[in-house]
Amino acid sequence: MELIIFLVIGALAGFAAGLFGVGGGTIIVPLLYIVFTQMGYDPNVIMHLALGTSLATIIVTSISSLMAHHKNGAVIWPVFKNLAPPMAIGCFAGAGIAGWLSGVHLQFIVGLFLLWVAYNMFMGAKKAVDSTKQLPSTAKQMGAGAGIGIASAIFGIGGGSLTVPYLTHYGVVMQKAVGTSAACGLPIAIAGALGFMVFGMNAQVNVPNTIGFIHVYAFLGISIMSFFTAKYGAKAAHALSPSVLKKCFAVLLLCVGSFFLVKGFF
Repeated sequence: MELIIFLVIGALAGFAAGLFGVGGGTIIVPLLYIVFTQMGYDPNVIMHLALGTSLATIIVTSISSLMAHHKNGAVIWPVFKNLAPPMAIGCFAGAGIAGWLSGVHLQFIVGLFLLWVAYNMFMGAKKAVDSTKQLPSTAKQMGAGAGIGIASAIFGIGGGSLTVPYLTHYGVVMQKAVGTSAACGLPIAIAGALGFMVFGMNAQVNVPNTIGFIHVYAFLGISIMSFFTAKYGAKAAHALSPSVLKKCFAVLLLCVGSFFLVKGFF
C-alpha cells in the first residue's frame, strides 16, 4: 500500500516538474511531509526524511535531464567543473546541518524558501540577461557553489532555483544556465543523499524501510514514476500559457510555504 502511495506522489511530482519547469524537490518535500505525518512517523524526523528522500529521487531525474541538455549543447562544462565539487562538498555538509536542526526549524526554513520561490515566480523575475557581464573568478565560482550546495541540502532541492539565477546574473543565457544547472543537480543530489544517509544512521531513525534519513520505498516509487511522467507535464506546458502556469504554481507554493510556517508555530 505504501509503495502505491509513493508511486502516485512520483507521478504527481514528475508531471508538475515538467508542467511548471522546476525541480521536483519543491513538490516532493511537501507531499512526503504530509504522507509521513499521516503514517504516524516521529514528528522530529519527518522533515529530515522528506528532505533526504527528495534529494535521493533527484539523482534519477537529474541524470535524464543532464543527458537531454548535453545533447542540445546547453551545458557549460568548464563552469560545471568549477561549481560541482564545492557544491557536492557543501551539500554533504548541509545534510549534517539539517540533521542538527530540529524538525520545527526545518519547517520554518523550507516554508520561507518556498515563499521566496513563489514570489519570484509570480512576479516573473526573469530579468533580461546582461550579456556584457562575465562570470567571476574560479575561486568565487567555487565559493558560490559551496553556498548553493549547503542550501540545496537544507531545502531538499537539486539547486536549480539558486544556480540558474546565479548564472544568469553573470550574463549566461537562460538555456545554458538551465542546462548547466541541470548538470550540477547530479553531484548535489548524490552528495546530499549520502549525507542524509550517514547523518541519519548516526541519529538512529526509528522508522521502518529507511536507510538513515532516506525512505527506501518512497525513493523507489517516486523515482520510477517521476522519470516517466515529467515528459507528459512538459508536453502539457506547451499547450498552456506559461504566464498562467507560473502564477498558478506560485499560488500553490504560497499555500505550501504558509502551511509549513503555520505548522512551525503551532
